[in-house]
Amino acid sequence: MNVSPHLAVWEVDPAGIPEATWPEARLRFLIRYAILAPSSHNAQPWLFSIRENGIDLYADRSRNLRTTDPHGRQMVIGCGCALHHLGVAMRHFGHQPVMSLQPDADDPDLLARVTMGDSVPPTDQNEGLFDAIPKRRTNRQLYEDTPLPEGLEAKLSAAVEAYGCGVHFSRDDCERVKISGLIAAGDKIQWSDKRFRLELAAWTHPNSAPSSDGIPNYAMNHGDLLSLAGPLVIRTFDLGDGQAAKDSDIARYSPALLVINSVKDDTASWLATGQALSHALLLAGHHGVSASFLNQPIETDSLRPMLANTIGRSDYPQIILRMGIGPYVNPTPRRTVDEVTI
Repeated sequence: MNVSPHLAVWEVDPAGIPEATWPEARLRFLIRYAILAPSSHNAQPWLFSIRENGIDLYADRSRNLRTTDPHGRQMVIGCGCALHHLGVAMRHFGHQPVMSLQPDADDPDLLARVTMGDSVPPTDQNEGLFDAIPKRRTNRQLYEDTPLPEGLEAKLSAAVEAYGCGVHFSRDDCERVKISGLIAAGDKIQWSDKRFRLELAAWTHPNSAPSSDGIPNYAMNHGDLLSLAGPLVIRTFDLGDGQAAKDSDIARYSPALLVINSVKDDTASWLATGQALSHALLLAGHHGVSASFLNQPIETDSLRPMLANTIGRSDYPQIILRMGIGPYVNPTPRRTVDEVTI
């Protein structure tokens, strides 16, 4: 059976890295791990340029979600995830990544310059993250009614805080109800906006579509028949009430619900958030824990400060995650290295 090249990218074998000292071919191989990072709507808003001894990471603004993400916040967070994936891969293959963030004030799209530093043996912690990269999925299925593995919350907090971000785990039932209500309100506001529906439909694809990006309907729990009509239904009908009820229940009863925050709300903070998010997702994956996003209150300007107030934070909420033990899900397509290298 032929596998699409945009799904075959998940089958990366670390033994396949080209031999020799770090020519272009080896650097290109590292990008194979970076492109497996998550991004909003699976838009993959990144580009890479290979230099003599490293890789430059650029934001691809042509793939920014202009309605859902008008400020480019989630675009940069996605690039931050790719940057972290790249660093994990570089460490696995024996080099300390030296990262210069936003190195050129005259080029805001150049988000990071990653250079290979000293030769270092990979740590056990890094190896756990590296092994999780090709297994990580955004898992929108129902999770088991079991708590996270013992000690994982503390490890997740430490991972996020290492990037200057904060994390809030919602444990109080009353607070959970309030957060769930904000998620539901976000759904209703977004779905009532025709521009939002058109944008979501543009990034949602039938299961049989040969796509390199976006969200196949199998990732949204839709069967083949509904997947064919899915984009048309999304464009045409305001499904906000139904989506709100579903997401509210998912948030309220998830084994873990957490919010990642940053002190500032600028490009540097978004880039740090992306790295923290990637670290948290890979760490969770290493422990057999799935995750998905419930960012509707953060994507809705009027609700975002209400979320911060609900969780008692004075900083900026950037990501809402639910976590738990979920079933296996198939990967979503990715653009190939050739398609993202400039």
